[in-house]
Amino acid sequence: MPKTVFTGAHRHLVEVLVEARDKAGLTQVELAEKVGKNQKFISLIERSQRRVDVLEFYVLAKAMGADPVKLYAEVVKRLPSRVEM
Repeated sequence: MPKTVFTGAHRHLVEVLVEARDKAGLTQVELAEKVGKNQKFISLIERSQRRVDVLEFYVLAKAMGADPVKLYAEVVKRLPSRVEM
């Protein structure tokens, strides 16, 4: 089992979130304002310094105008066949 909670597989989730934010044309500050957080919150996520739970993922996706189910499907598509917890 990995010694950190931030596995390589976690990076795929971060990449999908960053791509969705870029596609929405939002800065970290703008996205943070939409979800009632500060820019550091988004920065920590995007630098893989903070994990995202399923409800946060949902809120972030909606704030970016993305379909959370389709966004998560993109994460799953990028994951390796075996993912460590």
